[in-house]
Amino acid sequence: MDVEYIKSYITGELRARLDPTLYYHGFHHTLDVTNAALRLAEAERIKDRESLQLLETAALFHDCGFLHTYQGHELEGCTIARNVLPDFDFSENQVAIVCGMIMATRIPQEPRTQLEKIIGDADLDYLGRHDFEEVAATLYEELKVRGMVSDMTAWNQVQIRFLETHQYWTITAQKWRDATKQQHLDNLRALASH
Repeated sequence: MDVEYIKSYITGELRARLDPTLYYHGFHHTLDVTNAALRLAEAERIKDRESLQLLETAALFHDCGFLHTYQGHELEGCTIARNVLPDFDFSENQVAIVCGMIMATRIPQEPRTQLEKIIGDADLDYLGRHDFEEVAATLYEELKVRGMVSDMTAWNQVQIRFLETHQYWTITAQKWRDATKQQHLDNLRALASH
């Protein structure tokens, strides 16, 4: 596995080619998810070098499908990974593990392995962070540009429904994020009731 080269390749592609109206799903989100995944992996005591490299690769690739499509970007991301990773000495099994992690970020999340749970939690880390409102605002703008949400009232209802059904999968994310996520939900409910 040539991880340094693959990192350089995919970051170059994302920086150069992602649609500038991906206000939420831009390259900054990919970096945020990668950092969150590696922090979670450390807290979850993932020490195996190959697992950490596969996790980092999957985090960097998890939204690369946006280079070609908005809907179904996870499947497209797997197609890209299957086409590109073997050129960087990733085995068939390693590619399958990376694709499993990419698919684990699809909503509704259904992660099976520990690494899939970590990346799923990393992808939605912001739900339980103090920058929730500003990050959520970028997603609102991204969806609004695409005609997928009409106004703030509708958006707040979407967020309430999402937060009510969302769960973190790792013990670490639950410990780090659940309480703050609940505060955000309470705030949104209070806002909606006025």
